[in-house]
Amino acid sequence: MSLTPVDPTKPYDPENIFAKILRGEIPSTKVYEDEWAYAFNDIAPVAPIHVLVIPKNGYVSWDDFSEKAPAEEIAGFIRAVGKVARQLGLVEEGYRLINNIGPNGGQIVPHIHVHLMGGRVMGPMLTPE
Repeated sequence: MSLTPVDPTKPYDPENIFAKILRGEIPSTKVYEDEWAYAFNDIAPVAPIHVLVIPKNGYVSWDDFSEKAPAEEIAGFIRAVGKVARQLGLVEEGYRLINNIGPNGGQIVPHIHVHLMGGRVMGPMLTPE
């Protein structure tokens, strides 16, 4: 996988790693799946629980998704993120959701995805430079 930051203005690339995971070309450890979303364990976790949740259709970023996806798909994806958090028992203790967008946001894969992390205290959201 390339570590080049994503240009969120470019069209969706159906050859990105998450598209390949959705097509079954690259293996993943499934945590949850429904008609709107697929969730799987991150291969480089930074918390005891670190799951990626991706919509099944191709969108580059949150901006692309919120502009182009129908309301039903947006609602289905957001509900899926909540279902995963409940399924993993994270609601009572709390968890963190991260969505990176574009080069300044640190987005590497050009497919919208949410990092759902928990199982420990996460600390401050950002540290000052």
